[in-house]
Amino acid sequence: MGRSKGLKRKRRYSVREIVSIILLISLVFSVVFSFVKFIAAPSEPTGEEYEKVKSDYLLMLVQCSVGLVVMCLPWIVSRKFNVVVPGTICILYYIFLYCAIFLGEVLDFYYVVPHWDTMLHAFSGAMLGALGFVLVDFLNKDSHVKVSLTPFFISLFAFSFALSIGALWEVYEFSFDSFLGLNMQKVRTADGIELIGHDALSDTMKDLIIDAAAAFIISTLGYIINKRKQIKEKSVA
Repeated sequence: MGRSKGLKRKRRYSVREIVSIILLISLVFSVVFSFVKFIAAPSEPTGEEYEKVKSDYLLMLVQCSVGLVVMCLPWIVSRKFNVVVPGTICILYYIFLYCAIFLGEVLDFYYVVPHWDTMLHAFSGAMLGALGFVLVDFLNKDSHVKVSLTPFFISLFAFSFALSIGALWEVYEFSFDSFLGLNMQKVRTADGIELIGHDALSDTMKDLIIDAAAAFIISTLGYIINKRKQIKEKSVA
């Protein structure tokens, strides 16, 4: 009995668990904070510098609430589809959510840090491209699914997968902006000035271009690695 208690005390949390706990605490705190601020904030600007209105805190509340849901995706995928998501991918995923939601929306890094949104989209495009390779590798190892793709088509799938998720994210942002009057797509400046025409569209197109560029780089690197591996296996055979 005493020995089992000692073993319990010696349990150490993995890096993945530590990062997920930090993310969870940050998002829960942010949900409470944004909800309280949403109730107290004015509906329209009163003229004070850097003042936030209800729509700003509603955006924060929605993003943090969605963040709490999507941070569970690796666990859901593992349990539902028996897919082992690599720990490194999970850690990068949690870091991305922390940077995009807590730092970006709650601490205003999107406005305070130059090119913060661009860096995040480059990060997510690369991460999703890598995840595409993981999914193909899982299918290759599944005895119930016979998949035999060439290195080119594996890379094409990884690129298409990353770009598809990036496009769906833009659809999500556009939908919530339209229904709730939010500013996920940054069609308004930090001062509340409405952008029109090319300026209003540029944020969405820039995001998709950065997603595609990052995914292309990862897909190209994956192609080179898989091609060399294929040549090596043929030479051994």
